[in-house]
Amino acid sequence: MLDPSDCPDMPVLRTQIDALDRELVQLLRRRAGYIDRAIEIKSEAGLPARIPDRVEDVVTKVRATAIEEDLDPDLIETLWRQLIDWSIAREAQQIDLD
Repeated sequence: MLDPSDCPDMPVLRTQIDALDRELVQLLRRRAGYIDRAIEIKSEAGLPARIPDRVEDVVTKVRATAIEEDLDPDLIETLWRQLIDWSIAREAQQIDLD
């Protein structure tokens, strides 16, 4: 990956953004793998899909990381709450089947 300041024009910049987007999707897929494992563990332990304290812990951590990385923590929280809601829905669907 090039540093943004090393992108001489929009086509190169767009290529870099596209590559980064692919990496982000791959990371989200890896995260989904951990959610799949959480489904197994929660099913075996009789735990619910949504654990409110854990949700807030995750949000607190990503907000802090956003601040450290000079990103808008409100944007990051919004994105993560959407991701968390998707993950919990995925868990709940599977846990309810067991």
